[in-house]
Amino acid sequence: MSEIRYEKKLDVRYNVDVFIAGGGPSGIAAAVAAAREGKSVFIAEGFGAFGGSAVTMLVPAFMQFGNGVDFCAAGIGREVYDRLKAETFPRFQVFAPMSIPVETLKILYDEMIEECGAKFLFYTNLIDVIAENGHISSVICASKGSMFAVKAKIYIDCTGDGDMCFYSGAEYEYGDENGRVMATTLCGLWDGIDWSRVVPPDSRALDKAFADHVFTNEDRHHSGMWRIAAETKDENGKSFPNGIGGSNVGHIYDIDGSKAESVTPGLVKGRKQLREYRRYYRDYLTGFEDTELIYSGSYLGIRESRRIMGDYKLSLDDFKNRAAFDDEIGRYCYPVDIHSPTNDKAGYEKFKRDFDNLRYKQGESYGIPYRALTVKGFDNLLVAGRCISTDRYMQSSVRVMPGCYITGQAAGIAAAVSIDEKTGVHSADAHEIQKRLKRLGAWLPNYKD
Repeated sequence: MSEIRYEKKLDVRYNVDVFIAGGGPSGIAAAVAAAREGKSVFIAEGFGAFGGSAVTMLVPAFMQFGNGVDFCAAGIGREVYDRLKAETFPRFQVFAPMSIPVETLKILYDEMIEECGAKFLFYTNLIDVIAENGHISSVICASKGSMFAVKAKIYIDCTGDGDMCFYSGAEYEYGDENGRVMATTLCGLWDGIDWSRVVPPDSRALDKAFADHVFTNEDRHHSGMWRIAAETKDENGKSFPNGIGGSNVGHIYDIDGSKAESVTPGLVKGRKQLREYRRYYRDYLTGFEDTELIYSGSYLGIRESRRIMGDYKLSLDDFKNRAAFDDEIGRYCYPVDIHSPTNDKAGYEKFKRDFDNLRYKQGESYGIPYRALTVKGFDNLLVAGRCISTDRYMQSSVRVMPGCYITGQAAGIAAAVSIDEKTGVHSADAHEIQKRLKRLGAWLPNYKD
């Protein structure tokens, strides 16, 4: 492979207190939390809207905000929950906000960022980091029409793939012991569903479709279709079978979400696979006879890539022990949900075994320590979202959207505390972070003032 040397002088377009890479749920929560503490914030978002997996990847459901007793994602997550419920069109109300009305959520995120005063640019990607001796001095961004630098006091990686940490040279882990990661999915929005006739999928229908060679690959892990909107009714109360659903079906294997060379063919394969699922839903399942795919995600649903190593790595033992920590910044409760990296019977059975056995009863949760957000070896870098410092078991739990709200708002508050105390993120007062998180509305049952 040949090489060239390329040099260019860049303007420092933004000089802020806090720079955030990525405007998904963790980035939104981090930005709002830091801005409400009086800090100037700039967010670089690579797509044309905030929302990450819910908006760009069309993941159809938030997953659980609480444990059946406590609202674990309190604070920014509670605000999103309440505002989305209040603003959602009545036809979607029955199912919101577990299922996601995408356009309403887009507008809500826009409003939350504008209200807090954070600066932002869409179609803007982080492409490099300038760091020395564990300290980031600036980052390089590329946007439509220009490249520029950003300087900040604290940097927060909310990219999901840990891109900013990777460019900084931070330590990370990837996949299982063989370097394999969870399979990806291309989600979609569907219309023409008669939800009044839909029944839980019967495994025999999948067996019949496999026998008829409907699918290119026989994938038994069928997450199914989420009900997003009910059928409409006319003035006489007559129903029309045009309900809307969001699919989270079909796996694309061996995809490295941190590399475009891997994601690109994965997207092509995913679109072809959705065509196969259209035939399956229409011909083999009740209530879907007239369904049609309206739109597929603009990006693959990446469940796992890099896991950034911090001062503490959350582990399966922490899940089993319902762990509590002195520097706890939140608690969460989603089960272990490791989709198999291989399309075989053994992989699916392991997924089922873990998913069925590694889950909580009502009222149970595990703690997330602040030390899982502080990146090992860097004094002004934090990480939030699905790539915080965990093993694979805990990553598969905390990666969903409510978990991202919890770690995102904690990173935003920690950045503010670190700036106010004029100290590195590792030395920031955990008790002060907890105090301000409580003021934001976070659920911290073990906090004592």
